[in-house]
Amino acid sequence: MATKEKETVEVEELVSKSELFIENNSKKIMLGILALAVIVGAFFGYRHGYLIPQQKKASVALFKGEQYFAKDSFQLALNGNGADYEGFEAIIDQYGNTQSGNLAKAYAGICYFKLDQYDKALEKLKSFDASDKMISPTIIGLIGDCYVNMDNAKEGVAYFEKAANAADNEIISPIYLKKAGFAYESMQQYNDAVKVYTLIKEKYFNSMEAADIDKYITRATALAK
Repeated sequence: MATKEKETVEVEELVSKSELFIENNSKKIMLGILALAVIVGAFFGYRHGYLIPQQKKASVALFKGEQYFAKDSFQLALNGNGADYEGFEAIIDQYGNTQSGNLAKAYAGICYFKLDQYDKALEKLKSFDASDKMISPTIIGLIGDCYVNMDNAKEGVAYFEKAANAADNEIISPIYLKKAGFAYESMQQYNDAVKVYTLIKEKYFNSMEAADIDKYITRATALAK
């Protein structure tokens, strides 16, 4: 009985202290709740009042660029047609914080790559934020292509292997592993070339690249000796 009375007293004391705390700090608590409400309201207001409308505008703008891109009209895709389309660069400037604006960075990077402007291609490709399992490795691999075309095979091979690891599938990974093998051979690192070629043979044996990979393994092995 004494124990129950003690527990009751402790609970009452706790409630009393809580009530006293609330009473003494009611103004601070109310200000805190008000501040939280303002932050939450601002977030949803920003999202629905700004981000979503911006995304819609960016999507419309991007569509025309994608049409030019599909036709290999890379200059027009990048810089616009002077009439009803401003170009990927303008989309990035105006809507860079939207999904479509982010996608425009990838498109712009590919356009610059196709136009042999590798410095600009690297700038855009590296600014692209990719979470998609298929898109991200391709962009990483293209960064590697830029470096190789700039006579920087060492940097290029690092991105090829990174792309292969990021994809980890039989469609994309063998492509970039094979590119890595070629890059290693260009640097006369034949043992490293054998390793990536062998990885294609053993891990991605059903891929198209695996069909003739033995000849590359044989060649690199012979050169290593």
